[in-house]
Amino acid sequence: MDFIAQGVLEAFRLLMLGDPQTWSAVRTTIGVSTMSIMASLVLGAPLGFALGYYEFPGKRGVRLLVDTLLSLPTVVIGLLVYAFITRQGPLGDFGLLFTMRGIALGQTLLGLPVVVAMTATAVESQDRRLRQTLLTLGASPGQVLLTTLAEARFAVALAAMAAYGRIVSEVGISMMVGGNIKWHTRTITTAIALETGKGEFGMGVALGLVLMFIAFAVNLLAVMLRRSSQR
Repeated sequence: MDFIAQGVLEAFRLLMLGDPQTWSAVRTTIGVSTMSIMASLVLGAPLGFALGYYEFPGKRGVRLLVDTLLSLPTVVIGLLVYAFITRQGPLGDFGLLFTMRGIALGQTLLGLPVVVAMTATAVESQDRRLRQTLLTLGASPGQVLLTTLAEARFAVALAAMAAYGRIVSEVGISMMVGGNIKWHTRTITTAIALETGKGEFGMGVALGLVLMFIAFAVNLLAVMLRRSSQR
């Protein structure tokens, strides 16, 4: 057990002294996960609204597909994204492989089903009289979208946090698409895997503590929003 205690002490030393490698991984993780969650929200909220609000042929099939994508392994998403952005792939000319933008693309695909599914559920659970009232008042489709999402804002916020929790803790996409390049695309999760394999337990624990702090902060914010929505 001594090596665990030594690892924790080493973790605090690295964090307090501002170890460049440790904080580089932290900055990369925060930067790429922020890009990913923003893209997931911009794309996922309107898609979730359409899925929950409208009735169309094949809706049950689409909903089943979205629910299935919720459990898609990250390494599978990484493999698919890699196939598209590699030099021989259809998106190879954009130079996304082994970049933060490439990781963000894969993580967006990871968070998108979470935002779509939870937003659709929130819209479906709303009072049907809201739609009739908005249409009676002559609201445009854009105004109906914004008003409905505003009414479901707490559920959408919870969807964003759930998606962020999955994004920030994934390792498969970052490893396959980002390449785990030091100072550039090395995230907290890939750094933990690498440093632990090298026997650098202290740095692994330090990065794990930062990841746990981020997860705790996200969950705390989710609890606060849930309590606010219940008042």
